[in-house]
Amino acid sequence: MKINWGTGIVIGMIAFMGFIMFMVITMMTDKEYDHDMVTENYYAKDLVYQNEIDAEKKANSLTSKIKIEKSSEGLHIYFPEELQEKNVSGSIQMYRPSNEKLDFQIPLQIENSTMLIEDSKLVGGSWKVTIDWEMDGEQYLFKKAIVY
Repeated sequence: MKINWGTGIVIGMIAFMGFIMFMVITMMTDKEYDHDMVTENYYAKDLVYQNEIDAEKKANSLTSKIKIEKSSEGLHIYFPEELQEKNVSGSIQMYRPSNEKLDFQIPLQIENSTMLIEDSKLVGGSWKVTIDWEMDGEQYLFKKAIVY
């Protein structure tokens, strides 16, 4: 049987569309290719974004900046001295962009202007650290992307 050029083009188009459909279905159903949203409540979080900007400005206006250092024990977070003498409450959120299951949040417990996040809680790779605290009735926010 001889196939003319018109039939060949139709067969090629059908094969290409079949391949694309196979790839789309594979990407949508296979857990290996799971693409989570950055946050579940994206639009609700967007509405309070100005509050985050104001809190970051307040954190940047402190006498010294928060420093994060990697060590064999884990992640050391060094806070400004002015937080030591005040009543500070807040949390540290560790966000892993590549895997939602590794995200965690811990309460802020500052001892001698430092805090340690143990090595056992962290996996090597990219992390986004968000430190959110309240001091003297005002909100403060510090964000930093790190590689552990």
